[in-house]
Amino acid sequence: MARSPISVWTAPDPQAARLVDALRRRHGAQAGWPVFEARLQQHVATLRDELRPLHGERADFEDSVLRLLETAWSSWCERPADLKAMDAERERDPAWFQSQRMLGGVGYVDRFAGDFRGVEAQIPYFQELGLSYLHLMPPYLCPEPHNDGGYAVSSYRATKPALGTIEDLRHLAEKLREAGISLVLDFVFNHTSDEHEWAVAARAGDPVCRDYYHIYPDRQQPDAFERTLREIFPDEHPGAFSQLDDGRWVWTTFHSYQWDLNYGNPEVFRAMAGEMLFIANLGVEFLRMDAVAFVWKRLGTPCESLPEAHHLLRAYNALARIAAPALLFKSEAIVHPDEVVSYISPAECQVSYNPLQMALLWNTLATREVNLLQLALAERHHLPEGTAWVNYVRSHDDIGWTFADEDAARFGIDGFDHRQFLNRFYVDRFPGSFARGVPFQDNPATGDCRISGTCAALCGLEQGDPHAVARILLLHGVVLSSGGIPLIYLGDEIGQGNDAGYADDPARAGDSRWVHRPMRDPRRHAERLDPSTAAGRIHAGLRHLISLRRHLPAFAGGRLLPFWSRHPAVLGYRRPAPQGDDARGGVLVLANFSERPASVLPEVLSAQPATMVDLIGQTAFDLRAGLTLAPYQMVWLVASGA
Repeated sequence: MARSPISVWTAPDPQAARLVDALRRRHGAQAGWPVFEARLQQHVATLRDELRPLHGERADFEDSVLRLLETAWSSWCERPADLKAMDAERERDPAWFQSQRMLGGVGYVDRFAGDFRGVEAQIPYFQELGLSYLHLMPPYLCPEPHNDGGYAVSSYRATKPALGTIEDLRHLAEKLREAGISLVLDFVFNHTSDEHEWAVAARAGDPVCRDYYHIYPDRQQPDAFERTLREIFPDEHPGAFSQLDDGRWVWTTFHSYQWDLNYGNPEVFRAMAGEMLFIANLGVEFLRMDAVAFVWKRLGTPCESLPEAHHLLRAYNALARIAAPALLFKSEAIVHPDEVVSYISPAECQVSYNPLQMALLWNTLATREVNLLQLALAERHHLPEGTAWVNYVRSHDDIGWTFADEDAARFGIDGFDHRQFLNRFYVDRFPGSFARGVPFQDNPATGDCRISGTCAALCGLEQGDPHAVARILLLHGVVLSSGGIPLIYLGDEIGQGNDAGYADDPARAGDSRWVHRPMRDPRRHAERLDPSTAAGRIHAGLRHLISLRRHLPAFAGGRLLPFWSRHPAVLGYRRPAPQGDDARGGVLVLANFSERPASVLPEVLSAQPATMVDLIGQTAFDLRAGLTLAPYQMVWLVASGA
């Protein structure tokens, strides 16, 4: 049972208790204080404990925590009443986001609907599709034209003028909330744009803002750090630093116009916490925590996924529990699968992208072998209670092959060679490939690259492959049925293809990821209602799967039991009934990842009920005779009469 938000208990840490007392003396007579204090009592010790390994050696540590709590109180005072009501509701039902009715959509405001008012006008369409979660790519003020797709933020409190104002965004969040749709935005907290007011002041020599970033007078420290760092975008700048006009060097993990923040300075955490809570008070319910692996730097390490990064996330989380309890965090960590899981917990990120499943879905399509994906579902799918995967076919970003080499080796697969094959396959450099992707960060010397392309382009729709629609539905069928929050990149539900025109735009020509961020196609959108078109078949197929999912309690939460089909092309798993393992109350999912019929033998199915019904096709199967799947067919099987 969730703890009541107004149950007050005494912080066991004497120093934490002193912090509460100090705030009470200042604000205890003000409206709203009792509810705030209850949450403060509950979480302040955790907040302080997480910050202590980062800043505890400083003489001003306690004062810095007190200043941070003042920021939290100010934010709480500004939080609208309806959001405070939502806070209390979500505390009473902390598992709300694990419902089988959750369905996400993601896209860019301008490319999908023009501006915030355009997005608001699409709410009926979102409801038609069944969305309950809408992730809008960063709408914040950013440099033009080079801004890394919005991830170089110049202000977290202003939006791109072409999209509307910050008040328009607040209004949109309210309208989405009224429609039962949670707004999701990014919290780009590893770096800011070099046009952010802090960066502008640091460039001009302001000593306070200079300490918000990692800025060095010469190459001595950058050279020392780079001995153990990997290059992220070597095509743009070698290493992890960029030189300023005055000769100084600033840490820029990604692009030269994205300056990494210095979290060794407690004022950076306080300032960014204020930005985070401002975003939460707009009505945002999930924050995608961008580039979580890179936020802490320590000499002699790769500066990725360090323990301090987890302390930072837990500190942000504790602060949110105090001042915006409805807010949840979504991890974005495209790293080794073991590291991805390390960010996921109720105290850190409650939900997380599932990059391993995404990559292995595409791997399975290319190889027609389910081995790596089946292993991942068996051994890497489980998450702690109170958390969930965000499962997706593709995102706004490129596709990288993030499977673990040690997993591949169990099947005699060399990880490096296999990635070369996948790169060739998805950019149509492999004989017989159905995919029409575009390389991203292509390195001819090493053969290494990542993959850009819409779902339709990578599944063969652009070249008229007869199996393309079935592939698209199969991929989304796994995402919808394997546990967690399914996420659809808007446009994929109608099979939009690549936008080759990005190469004609000088601002985007150097970034092939724009090929899979096309403008919404009104003609194709209209075709979604025409079953004779590919758009119509994809849209109808997806809506059918979404409707089925909403009425299947077994699809709530993330519990999954692997089912080994013993056929190399057939993926299998069970979603057990909420109250146990009884096969009669659960769903058996089988999916054929090849263009040939695939049969599962009777003995493999002998523990299942004799007769099961496929909910997708409304067909009954006698499992004692085995089961044959058509090319790229998926079945959701329940016991007859269940």
